[in-house]
Amino acid sequence: MHPPRFTADAPSTDPVERDSTVGDVRPASSALTTDRALHTYDVIIAGCGPTGAMLAAELRLHDVRVLVLERETEPASAVRIVGLHIRSLELMAMRGLLDRIRPHGRQRPASAFFAAIAKPAPKGLDSRYAYLLGIPQPVIERLLEEHAIELGAQVRRGLAVAGFEQDDEGVTVALADGEQLRSRYLVGCDGGRSTVRKLLGVGFPGEPARTESLMGEMDVGVPQEEIAATVAEIRETHQRFWLRPAGVGVYSVLVPAAGVSDRAEPPTLDDFKHQLRAIAGTDFGVHSPRWLSRFGDATRLADSYRVGRVLLAGDAAHIHPPIGGQGLNLGVQDAFNLGWKLAARIRGWAPEALLDTYQAERRPVAEAVLDNTRAQTELLSTEPGAQAVRRLLTELMDFDEVNLHLLKKITAIGIRYDFGAGPDLLGRRLPDMDIKQGHLYGLLHRGRGLLLDRTERLRVGGWSDRVDHLADPTAELDVPCVLLRPDGHVAWIGDDQQDLDDHLSRWFGEPAH
Repeated sequence: MHPPRFTADAPSTDPVERDSTVGDVRPASSALTTDRALHTYDVIIAGCGPTGAMLAAELRLHDVRVLVLERETEPASAVRIVGLHIRSLELMAMRGLLDRIRPHGRQRPASAFFAAIAKPAPKGLDSRYAYLLGIPQPVIERLLEEHAIELGAQVRRGLAVAGFEQDDEGVTVALADGEQLRSRYLVGCDGGRSTVRKLLGVGFPGEPARTESLMGEMDVGVPQEEIAATVAEIRETHQRFWLRPAGVGVYSVLVPAAGVSDRAEPPTLDDFKHQLRAIAGTDFGVHSPRWLSRFGDATRLADSYRVGRVLLAGDAAHIHPPIGGQGLNLGVQDAFNLGWKLAARIRGWAPEALLDTYQAERRPVAEAVLDNTRAQTELLSTEPGAQAVRRLLTELMDFDEVNLHLLKKITAIGIRYDFGAGPDLLGRRLPDMDIKQGHLYGLLHRGRGLLLDRTERLRVGGWSDRVDHLADPTAELDVPCVLLRPDGHVAWIGDDQQDLDDHLSRWFGEPAH
């Protein structure tokens, strides 16, 4: 069967389900049925990686009916280690997940590592979670999926989106096996080769891969001392090269590939041996691989994160070189930004433009990540000019101001969303400070807004079903009152009730009566 045709229709004009979008209202194509009996879910998510699983959990905090479709029948077996950066650790703490995740990873002290230039952590890291948590990717994916399921999300494996159409009431999704499902919204979290993005017709401009690397885990046949000496010598000029212990007799191996090929084709052990001999003069006797993979430095950003009732998040919206380990973190942070906003639309209290702020806030963040990975990639080149710039940056990073600026970029704690004119704190995340009740983030587990009120005379009134109120919270807060969004970003600072009401309406809709 041919994949059903997609038509980019405008959403409903129903006052509870009114969305702003581009385009005229047109009836859905007859290629898919729009029988209301199929309107089973509020949101269907394509892809159960970290972004999809986290988004599902965020939606379930607000009692949204969620179905996650995952193409693969089994979780990934490649035990690649990924790093959770400071901001992602903070978000996990906000939802009470960090204590569950942390025992499965290995903590490393915070340090600067822009373009693999190692420097001590700079002064001024205002976070309780100033470390890197290295954790196997299959483990973090499993933990986030279990979290979503515990909250009530449905996950169906071995199913892929083959086509969809949206109309003024929802989206009809066709699966590869011919089954059809109905939901109010569809979110593509299905990776860099996203089927949802392609069917949606959203452009994905950028640069194709110019270089490629081979990565895997395998046994080695030479002493550790010999490996360490050889690797240290080579990494003076080749940053895309390492052999690192990953267990008893097991090493993580990274080596430049001979050229750029199709990522769908996994490398062989012979490919590794050939490239190790070409660069190091020895293949280190590698054997018995656990897993082998390849990745390139392609850099692309979706033209739009939303068309009507279909949205994109994670790698479906942006891909970039893995240097700095920002990819998984960027996707999880997309999910935190989108989850409460999409839930608000479905629950009926979202302000008119709230869902549009997802792209307005997150796409510039992705642009900045793409730029910093481009810069870091250039600094990995073995060309004399790039090496000269690298030496200069190495000197500059001895200044705490430079070091801190670059570390904030990679760890995402420097993000400031544009909420209009106001103090520098406006639009930034609030660190996890001490309060009388313990820690601030412990009050954000339910994914609601929060008013921190040192005046003890303000109120949230008709927004109390969406926003919590804490009077006299802490001496650490050096402004009168702060309104936090569910993602922990500061939405308002002040002490005037009318001004607060205006901002409550801006972010949390009209008060309940």
